[in-house]
Amino acid sequence: MSRRVVVTGVGLLSPVGATAEETWRAIREGRSGISRISQFDPSAFNCQIAGEVKDFDPARFIEKKDIKKMGRFIQFAIAASDCALSSARLKIADVDAARVGVYIGSGIGGFEVIEREHRVLLDRGPDRISPFFIPATIINLAAGYVSIRTGAKGPNSATATACTSSAHAVGDSFKIIQRGDADAMICGGTEAAITPMGIGGFAAMRALSRRNHEPHRASRPWDKDRDGFVVGEGAGILFLEELETAKRRGAPILAEIVGYGMSADAFHITSPAEDGDGAFRVMCAAIRDAGVRPEQIDYINAHGTSTEVGDKLETVAIKRCFGEHARRLAVSSTKSMTGHLLGGAGGLEAGITVLAIRDQVAPPTINYETPDPECDLDYVPNTERAMRIDYALSNSFGFGGTNGSLVFKRYEG
Repeated sequence: MSRRVVVTGVGLLSPVGATAEETWRAIREGRSGISRISQFDPSAFNCQIAGEVKDFDPARFIEKKDIKKMGRFIQFAIAASDCALSSARLKIADVDAARVGVYIGSGIGGFEVIEREHRVLLDRGPDRISPFFIPATIINLAAGYVSIRTGAKGPNSATATACTSSAHAVGDSFKIIQRGDADAMICGGTEAAITPMGIGGFAAMRALSRRNHEPHRASRPWDKDRDGFVVGEGAGILFLEELETAKRRGAPILAEIVGYGMSADAFHITSPAEDGDGAFRVMCAAIRDAGVRPEQIDYINAHGTSTEVGDKLETVAIKRCFGEHARRLAVSSTKSMTGHLLGGAGGLEAGITVLAIRDQVAPPTINYETPDPECDLDYVPNTERAMRIDYALSNSFGFGGTNGSLVFKRYEG
């Protein structure tokens, strides 16, 4: 059995917005959410900037007595899931809960709780560690809490595939519905790794931008003067439904998901393969799964992290996959505004891709000022573009050489 699957809800919590529509409006306007870190004093770090979620109040979504039991990444997942269900105009109690699943990924999980409780261990001893420490940090508890709170009793799982985590969660959820194991899935990803260890660890790898004096200009995918990525935080959750189920309840159909690909570089723990082979093969796999030709893709929401090697090799991979059509594609990186949400990136960017299809607008890549001769595609520089988007691709690539691509289609009822 192969069933059609549509997106009926999008919930986004990001450095540029507290909701999907607020995030999308900021993205279209080209507004950066990157600023000096406020969650701790970054003065001792060579990278002092990040894409923080601004003014987040978990009490808007969670009872105060429960907030301390959850890592920030779980709180983000709950907030974005609530928004996705609201967008889909659905309460789980109104449908067969056993046919609704939850699949939410994260690359790191409750980093700030691990750091906090480690300080407790050192300063006050093991007897003072919180009994909520483990469930506040482990990655599958984002999906677990969302399931408990919503009553969704279908398939429940989590991915931890680095920066591809939430793209894999969305793609796996698509396949779960397609083969008939559920009728709907709450899926995507979440991340909250703006902590001393999180920033310090990536900085030690020399992966982060050091443009501390102008944070809004620090994330600059494909620009010749890029000097590394910027860590972001937040969550991106989609509500996927089997088409006929969605139509029966009169759900708002934002787009159709039609293709999913996975691949491995089998090359290096942090660097992509030198010919972009893993990225090339994953895009080709997703397009093949969608049953379309490469030249039918109109827009790519790229992985585009703003690293020297990554941006160049994604460009190489796009050229290999699309041939001459690569020159006609609109390719943008919304990480130029949000920073890189790590395990949450694929969910956020899948949601942005869906909204781009809904509104027939390609979002911009901001801070694109000095072209890099080795990155020579159409990156929708600095300003959004109204255009026809029938098919769009969303890319996510992660440490360990794990890759995921999703293909979305404009829904024609």
